[in-house]
Amino acid sequence: MKTLFERMSKGAVGELPPRPMKALTLWQPWASLVVAECKPYEFRKWRAPASIVGQRIVIHASARKADMREVKRLLRLLHAGGRYAAQTCLTPVDAAIAVLEQGSWPLGAGLGTAIVGEPRDGIAIGVDFGAIKVNDSSRNYHANWGWPMLEIERWAEPIPMRGAQGLWTWSTPEWADG
Repeated sequence: MKTLFERMSKGAVGELPPRPMKALTLWQPWASLVVAECKPYEFRKWRAPASIVGQRIVIHASARKADMREVKRLLRLLHAGGRYAAQTCLTPVDAAIAVLEQGSWPLGAGLGTAIVGEPRDGIAIGVDFGAIKVNDSSRNYHANWGWPMLEIERWAEPIPMRGAQGLWTWSTPEWADG
């Protein structure tokens, strides 16, 4: 039987990360939206550290179950379209709706990687999307800074791993890289 590393094809779904690299834990469904390339910005109350700008990081889904009230709120905004959908900064809308309608997402696992772009002010991002206010969650204080999520590489399978708040160091488990 092939290891997870052997089953992953280079390019199509990304490669396992070298050890060690930084990881960022996101609640679901936002982690899945990032790796589905529907969430071009990860919103934070703090600016991304200069040390990770331009660097590839692991996108990790927390073990916390999704708040389905937030998911339903996002779906209502996306279905309403126009300025309502714009405030979520999720694009393309149809693809984001498909991810959200799954209703279940991997928990406690790395899902893929992204390169962190130069952080942008949340208000400037709102202007780009045609929204007065941007926020993809009910946590208003989280939309101060948008971290561009670039060059997404989605893994063929989630890799179970305990996460942490903020940025932390990821080490691919031995069983995964054979």
